[in-house]
Amino acid sequence: MARYIKFILPLIIFGVMVAFLWRGLSLNPREVPSPLINKAAPSFKLSQLHDFQVSFTPEEMQGKVWLLNVWASWCVACRAEHPLLMDVARRKEVPLYGLNYKDAPKDAKQWLQQHGNPYKLSVVDYDGRVGIDYGVYGVPETFVIDKQGIIRHKVIGPVTRKSLSEDVMPLVRELEKG
Repeated sequence: MARYIKFILPLIIFGVMVAFLWRGLSLNPREVPSPLINKAAPSFKLSQLHDFQVSFTPEEMQGKVWLLNVWASWCVACRAEHPLLMDVARRKEVPLYGLNYKDAPKDAKQWLQQHGNPYKLSVVDYDGRVGIDYGVYGVPETFVIDKQGIIRHKVIGPVTRKSLSEDVMPLVRELEKG
């Protein structure tokens, strides 16, 4: 009997490990829940990309629903979502602000000049500390922030037409009413 346990126990342990691995591989990494949802957006004071003498803080947006998009000129996925952000800016349904993440300001300005600037303004997060405060996993990420400065939604990865039409914009409209 002890001889069988030597063989069965490792097989059971192996089976459990395979089950956990299988479950982990089936998860969508874009569905990582943010611990900041329904909490106050972290405060910061950063220089604006196009005018380093002027700073911006989220507190300036009190009373407004707005989007904070974390982006960088070196980010390939940012290029994919950029036309959609340009469309959001054109429609003027919600103010869009940028958090330029771990980027050289010269490169960021050149990138916006080349591809268009959808942002009311962008601030520079040279060392990524503000990104860390916001729980940024990687760029791009977009946050929906309500009139009281509470984060209500986070899009991990590039914004898509589907995420805009099914999640972001309906939430923005709902928050605007309240």
